[in-house]
Amino acid sequence: MAHTDREAGVRAREIALRNRERTGGVLRALREIVGERGHIDRADEHVVADVFNLSRAEVRGIVSFYHDLKTTPQPGVQVRVCQAEACQSVGARELTARVEAHLGIQLGEANETVSLDPVYCLGLCAQAPSMMVNGRALARADLRDLAQEIPS
Repeated sequence: MAHTDREAGVRAREIALRNRERTGGVLRALREIVGERGHIDRADEHVVADVFNLSRAEVRGIVSFYHDLKTTPQPGVQVRVCQAEACQSVGARELTARVEAHLGIQLGEANETVSLDPVYCLGLCAQAPSMMVNGRALARADLRDLAQEIPS
């Protein structure tokens, strides 16, 4: 169900107010907005800035720094391949190349159905390489795992 701009603004304010007194509240609020709507728009940034008594530039800086704080609607499937050292040491670069070929997009890109992003540690270092598909972490990942999650 689509929300009106006003409803979205009210919801963003509720989220921000709920997180205002928490450690890391700004980031928590922004991530919750993304979790609920899939992205943060400029109006959300303004609401968060107001609630946390920050400038819009400060909030925009936070949004632009964290790769998972998307500012545009995202496709239905999100794939993230770990690029950290432990995963690189056991084939993450090769896995990334195979995933790029399978999806037909490069790391950091998206098309109408899928996005492919880097992530720097999923906490599965002992079971590397790892990737995440729609929030589901995959240890000792290979292309077969991706094909099971999202057939071509």
